[in-house]
Amino acid sequence: MSTNWAGTFTFSAARTAHPTSVEEVRAAVRDAESARVVGAGHSFSTIADTGGTLISLDRMPEVFEVGDGTVRVSAGTRLARLAERLHAAGLALPAMPSLPHITIIGACATATHGSGNDVPSLASLVRSLDLVAADGEIITLTRGDAGFDGAVVAFGSLGVVVAVELDVVPTFEVEQRVYQDMPFDALVEDFDAVFASAYSVSAFTTWRGVAHVFAKHRTTDTRHDLAWTGATPAAEPVHPVPGQPALHCTAQLGVPGPWHERLPHFRADFTPSVGRELQSEYFVAREHAADALRALDDLAAEVAPVLLTSEVRTIAADAQWLSPVHDRPSVAFHFTWQPDDAAVRAVLRKIEVALSPWRPRPHWGKLFELADPGERYPDWGRFAELRDRLDPTRTFRNPLVDGWFSR
Repeated sequence: MSTNWAGTFTFSAARTAHPTSVEEVRAAVRDAESARVVGAGHSFSTIADTGGTLISLDRMPEVFEVGDGTVRVSAGTRLARLAERLHAAGLALPAMPSLPHITIIGACATATHGSGNDVPSLASLVRSLDLVAADGEIITLTRGDAGFDGAVVAFGSLGVVVAVELDVVPTFEVEQRVYQDMPFDALVEDFDAVFASAYSVSAFTTWRGVAHVFAKHRTTDTRHDLAWTGATPAAEPVHPVPGQPALHCTAQLGVPGPWHERLPHFRADFTPSVGRELQSEYFVAREHAADALRALDDLAAEVAPVLLTSEVRTIAADAQWLSPVHDRPSVAFHFTWQPDDAAVRAVLRKIEVALSPWRPRPHWGKLFELADPGERYPDWGRFAELRDRLDPTRTFRNPLVDGWFSR
């Protein structure tokens, strides 16, 4: 792998390792002066970069072991592949992100999420993990162990996770409907009602006075029509990015289907990128959703020129030390940007100022300018101690992550 998923960043690693066994992972770590692990490359910063050895798990043997309400899988498994096997076994993940193309460990290590008031981040589903530490030894951490809540969302800074055990639920079906042109005032004033109307709700907006709301209902739940907000039920499939054909989107118009073919916005058999794009995301406590939406709307004239689309989602709280939803149910404001790094970073600084009253937390794999990310996490110091203990040789350090800890 030479570039990230969107082609906006080139890795600087001297070498790339593709181990085919846990023993080869251990050897690659022991032999490396510095190392980082990369998943599907769906990050927009240098978080996974290293000047040493970049370790990809894409050639590792597939592991799929079903237990009592759990499944153990190889960490480099793509979510789409895991979902297929779970569904065939009558099981499901309660959460899926917009893209099923990413790896399970990349998603967990950055607290990637879907949407839903009661839907958790993928990191919160981890029950145990097997970690190759800097000395090449394997450490297994299980929920309840000291340090476990710091080890899941660790953005590759503690070692190479080679396997994870996840909580699963019985499989279920979902139908997806889109409500177009919801007045922005209705989204703000009736935020709680809109986002409580379905199992998973996402609102897309370009900050021009309206939003398109994607409502995903479990077929066993009561369906709530959102036409009362002034929105119009879509008569044909809708792409989240205005002007894009919906060919690569998951089925809409109320057609029922398996959870993994409806909860993501995009189909697993297509690459949904609209080209070279950049992404950012900020999380604030859900109780501040309306105020934060108004603050962002005040920046519409500055955001719109570099924006492709924004997505608003809700996520349940979790216990992971560095999860952006740690200890607080949250609303997330996601931005998909045009590939103009300087212009985007200038706008990010304004967004961060606008959201500052509510202590926004960033998505670790996306772009942000915050100079004090650690001050937003009560367990930041505990994580720093865990990092020093598990990586005393500083094998998994890189300038971006070290910069967060030097402030």
